[in-house]
Amino acid sequence: MPEFTAETLPARQLYRVSEAMLLLSLSRSVIYELIRSGRLGSVTEGRTRLIPATAISRYVDLLTTEAKEADYGQSA
Repeated sequence: MPEFTAETLPARQLYRVSEAMLLLSLSRSVIYELIRSGRLGSVTEGRTRLIPATAISRYVDLLTTEAKEADYGQSA
């Protein structure tokens, strides 16, 4: 299996947890906590947990929105 970095990971519809870790620069335990809390969507295929690309995009959008709201709250 080839070694991937966040920059060389091919674009796909579904990512393994280890690949989502690279894309989001988060640890395995944080990824699973985000899944448990509902902040990061996931699906299972057999025994494999997969993260849809759309769930990763939604999570990044959520973080961006929260950061903007925090900035707005501090400047008001």
